[in-house]
Amino acid sequence: MKAMSQPAEQPSPRDPDAVDPAVETARRLEKQYADFATLVGGLAHEIKNPLSTIRLNLELLNEDFTAAQTPKERRAAAKLAVVQRECQRLQDLLDDFLNYAKVRHPHLRPTNLNQLVAQVLEFFAPTAAEMNIEVLQFLDADLPSVLLDADTFRSALLNLVLNAQQSMPDGGQLVLRTRMTGGRVALDLIDTGCGMDSKTLTRAFDAFYSTKPGGSGLGLPTTRKIVEAHGGTLHVQSDVGRGSQFTIELPVPPRLTAE
Repeated sequence: MKAMSQPAEQPSPRDPDAVDPAVETARRLEKQYADFATLVGGLAHEIKNPLSTIRLNLELLNEDFTAAQTPKERRAAAKLAVVQRECQRLQDLLDDFLNYAKVRHPHLRPTNLNQLVAQVLEFFAPTAAEMNIEVLQFLDADLPSVLLDADTFRSALLNLVLNAQQSMPDGGQLVLRTRMTGGRVALDLIDTGCGMDSKTLTRAFDAFYSTKPGGSGLGLPTTRKIVEAHGGTLHVQSDVGRGSQFTIELPVPPRLTAE
């Protein structure tokens, strides 16, 4: 006699109040990062306060050596200038670090990316002329709106433009192009600068990694954090001696796509 088969066990109904473990983990990690950012931000501010006092007193002390005449006074003035320069470098590093560590909650609004690009290039135009950099724009007139925090995203875009400028100390060409790709909006920044070797390329977005004298190494990592806070991605391609291409891809909300 055959044994009767047992009915398949039915999955228990999902508790509507249960929290998805993945969501819970993401929330916990976000809180941990926010706590860490608050901690290091507070530390940086504590360093900035006495640093500002030091810088102020150095400026006052420098006034006493403005008309240095004796060899001893000139040596003291030279040493004072070195200390002032290093204090300014530390101040710039702290500012960059605070900007990098900031927890970003962008206020997103439908934005015309082409107009934002035009605003940045208008600001950059005098520098481009001075540095003998030709700027070309190929902006897709049919580009849909994207959700951006305009001020924050503008700073990220300007940082990429200045990064391109620094790679072309003897002048060159900078191309900005907007386009659609796979249902997303893309922005390409292409320069004819010095380019990056494979080692530099793999570490381009690492915090505190820089090949520029006096660079903080936080510019590109901060820029990528801003792009990612908008739900986008930032990639780079580069060849030594030929230049680099940075590509930002941003999502287009379905409702805006339909409109």
